[in-house]
Amino acid sequence: MANVRDIRRRIRSAQNIQQITRAMKFVSAARLRKAQDRVVAARPYARQMVSVLNSLASRVPAESHPLLAQRGEDNIELVVIAADRGLCGAYNTNIIRHSIEFLTRNSNRNVSLNILGKRARDFFRRRSYTIRHEATNVLQKASLADAVAIAKGLIDEFINGEVDQVWLVYNEFKSVVQQRVVVEPLLPITRLEHAGDANQLEYLFDEPPEKILSSLLPRYVEAQVYRALLEAAASEHGARMSAMEAATNNASEMIEGLTLYANKVRQAGITKELIEVVSGAASTN
Repeated sequence: MANVRDIRRRIRSAQNIQQITRAMKFVSAARLRKAQDRVVAARPYARQMVSVLNSLASRVPAESHPLLAQRGEDNIELVVIAADRGLCGAYNTNIIRHSIEFLTRNSNRNVSLNILGKRARDFFRRRSYTIRHEATNVLQKASLADAVAIAKGLIDEFINGEVDQVWLVYNEFKSVVQQRVVVEPLLPITRLEHAGDANQLEYLFDEPPEKILSSLLPRYVEAQVYRALLEAAASEHGARMSAMEAATNNASEMIEGLTLYANKVRQAGITKELIEVVSGAASTN
């Protein structure tokens, strides 16, 4: 049986860990509020852009822009958006698992990886997968400039014929305790047909739709990449906040259990000493 000193040492260690996890929880909560506000602000813009794109695409031929070209699916690039740090529950594990499932489904095709995040990079580096690009510290301060640079590289590769399709895999932010892994196509852009809804807005264009589409489609790709980065960043903070809250609660339960155990050991020691004193006094009489 452990002595009281060893148990108290374990209690102090658990208390120190609890302070760290509680501090990390508060930091993640503060960052989550900012990241959530950015996600909420970006979603209406993305939805409205899809609406405008739908109206434009219904007025132009399918071959009017290279980003609408359907070339097949022999060469695929998968953009994996993961975190740079751990201690965020199953956040990175879910991203990697869905990426592996995608690679398994397309094992008969040439699939290359574009990895954003240290955790996913370290995982795929140790395995025989083709990594086209990699970057770290993107989600720490997800910015529009980073999204534009990433989107430009993807657009250039697609237009030059280096890849036939580009897919995204990232965590979509639902709530603090819920994040959903999304695997969705980015390029080529599916030509959206006019839905014919009577309530749909009708746009008046000062310039030919083909010219506006040529400017709008790259912006659409940039907006989709930027939204994915914001969703992933908010999901990371939410996952880390939940994980640290669970760790703090577990530390509290451990401290309570160890304190109770220490009291029992201390009481058993006192009882043993009393019995020894009483036995010694009785033997002398």
